[in-house]
Amino acid sequence: QVQLVESGGGLVQPGGSLRLSCAASGFTFSHYYMTWVRQAPGKGPEWVSDIDIGGDTTRYADSVKGRFTISRDNAKNTLYLQMNSLKPEDTALYYCARGAVTVVLTHREYWGQGTQVTVSS
Repeated sequence: QVQLVESGGGLVQPGGSLRLSCAASGFTFSHYYMTWVRQAPGKGPEWVSDIDIGGDTTRYADSVKGRFTISRDNAKNTLYLQMNSLKPEDTALYYCARGAVTVVLTHREYWGQGTQVTVSS
């Protein structure tokens, strides 16, 4: 089955940076769009970013555009999210998910377990 393992989260100060990784298995990684989703306590899931199959086209939520960069390494079956200029409102559990945002927001089974990002001073 789809297996997605996020890593790289942690506690950072506002303005800091963090790089999240997502190791994928159980499917042909290079055949799927990939997505990052986040969810803060008591809030619904929020789409963050997605990337096309080849990594040529990327999209970002307005809230993170210019600060976050999504990328993928198909040879390593790994998805990344480089997060710079972090803000307290970025605090959330971050999930990678198989597929584009249009499908993954309603298909929790395609998400990983998540990695916690906390931005606080």
